[in-house]
Amino acid sequence: MPTKRTLAAFAAAAALGLPSFAAAQEYTIGVSIPAATHGWTGGVNFHAQQAKERLESLYPEVSITITTASDPGGQANDLEDLVSQRNIDALVVLPFESGPLTDPVRRVKDAGVFVTVVDRGLEQEGIEDLYVAGNNHEMGRVSGEYIREQLDGQGDIVVLRGIPTVIDEERVQGFQEAIEGSDINILDMQHANWNRDDGFEVMQDYLARFDRIDAVWAQDDDIAIGVIEAVRQAGREDELFIVGGAGMKDIIRRVMEGDDLVPVDVLYPPAMIATAMDLTVQHFVSNGPVVGQYILGSPLITQENAEQYYFPDSPF
Repeated sequence: MPTKRTLAAFAAAAALGLPSFAAAQEYTIGVSIPAATHGWTGGVNFHAQQAKERLESLYPEVSITITTASDPGGQANDLEDLVSQRNIDALVVLPFESGPLTDPVRRVKDAGVFVTVVDRGLEQEGIEDLYVAGNNHEMGRVSGEYIREQLDGQGDIVVLRGIPTVIDEERVQGFQEAIEGSDINILDMQHANWNRDDGFEVMQDYLARFDRIDAVWAQDDDIAIGVIEAVRQAGREDELFIVGGAGMKDIIRRVMEGDDLVPVDVLYPPAMIATAMDLTVQHFVSNGPVVGQYILGSPLITQENAEQYYFPDSPF
């Protein structure tokens, strides 16, 4: 797929009587992501920069510009600048929020740009050429299956949900399906907003109200950090275990070290941004089409395999 820059080079070569194959094909890719406002997006920023350096080294004809935004309005402005000032051939975007970014991304697509959407889908389907995301339903299912197995199908648990979103609902649905038919009792289920402070406060409330808790599904590693602190302050580490999710390096290290309080984690990788960038570049440099959906798995991270998911230099 020739770029606007390539077509201009062909025209110039023809005007000068030069062979058109002398024109070098160059591709500019814009990457628009949220700023590192919490742990997971910090990991997204880290892996985006790592992918930029690797891909530009592998493909000298590819130039990648990364922009970060702290709110939807700022991200919409970034998209406009990427088209008007950077003249991008492709956009990789992880929307700050789905609704406010749907029209701005549509305008990028209408400008003839190849669009890859990551993680948070747009409100209107079909705008993007490529969609890359984690499997939220599977993340909940894997968590539920592990807790069910470890408790032999019976016990009292508490659940800390994320932000009220479709993503959260998909995770909870997968979890509930996994424990359906067992004698596992959910004592309470509250939102902790993928935030360690909220996780701490919700877990403190649970610990005050329930004399027995066999396991905790924290859904997210930022939440899990708050839960761990609440449990330790209450001195109840020996009675329960915690299952989080995402792949935070602090949690992965605990799993690697055999921490009984945090025996496993479930992957929802911030490195999915790198996967999206890789696939977008392949759309231009390979012979095969790169379109459709690419949904990553959510494997159970155990002490045996944790090392392959541990990135010590990442902020997350």
